[in-house]
Amino acid sequence: MMTHLFEFSVMASRCSIRLAGIDETTAQRWADQAISEVRRIEVKYSRYRADSMVSRLNAAAGQAARVEVDEETAGLIGFAGELHRASSGMFDITSGVLRRAWDFRSGRLPSQAQIESLLPLVGWEQVEWDGLALRLPQAGMELDFGGFGKEYAADRAASLLQGLGATSGSVNLGGDLRVLGPQPDGQPWRIGIAHPRHPGQVVASLPLMEGALATSGDYERFMVVDGLRYCHLLNPRSGWPVAHWQSVSVSAPACLAAGAISSIAMLLGSGAADFLRGQGASWMAVDADGRLQCSDGLDASAGATGTEDRTIEAA
Repeated sequence: MMTHLFEFSVMASRCSIRLAGIDETTAQRWADQAISEVRRIEVKYSRYRADSMVSRLNAAAGQAARVEVDEETAGLIGFAGELHRASSGMFDITSGVLRRAWDFRSGRLPSQAQIESLLPLVGWEQVEWDGLALRLPQAGMELDFGGFGKEYAADRAASLLQGLGATSGSVNLGGDLRVLGPQPDGQPWRIGIAHPRHPGQVVASLPLMEGALATSGDYERFMVVDGLRYCHLLNPRSGWPVAHWQSVSVSAPACLAAGAISSIAMLLGSGAADFLRGQGASWMAVDADGRLQCSDGLDASAGATGTEDRTIEAA
């Protein structure tokens, strides 16, 4: 049977679901359910919606009472706390407030005074969280699940599809990808990794039978000022963009893990290699000079090959 591709847009990203080994009618029905699940997560956790769980928590910043959350949200908040500890504080879901200083469409750098005015609002250690309810102690503080929202949604959609019976295909949410199983003939899918400096090209490709691949990079949202690139990945301590890597790609059993590891690696800069080696995941990174580095034993090939589910840039 042929492969069925369903393309859609969600979380400001180009997305797709690929299903193989089943008939078109079944594929359409399953894909519709998976897309609905992704949209549910977007609605629930988008900071752009006043009725989302994230907006509810942020609106209560500075108030005396803690806000109770449901089990799903509690799991994600707990995961964010674990990432903060694992990254020595570099992965911090309170750092989204720094976007108030950074407008990457303007082509203008913020002043140091602008950044310093926001830094007191950054710091997971300030958050009062008991596993059931949360309080942001300062007015103006925010939580932002953007650092793992797409990856979580990809895992949820993949789990739903596998529960329905899907055994071949993939879920790709803006380049964060979860493979459901090998091609119908038993061969792995060839996954292209976006080139961080040449849009529409791949820097390398990896074979995946199952599991996930996620990439963090300096090419999704950025501006160039006086010949220097400034990207959207911000150091929560300084408020300024990181600059050591062009991109870091990680393969892991789940997209949530792959995305978290790749994001932390970008934030850690020169300390990323030691961190990556300690995670037990396969990885590939492009440094600031465009040199490729890979974990031992990674089966990566340069450039594009014929049958790929290409990772794409987030919009």
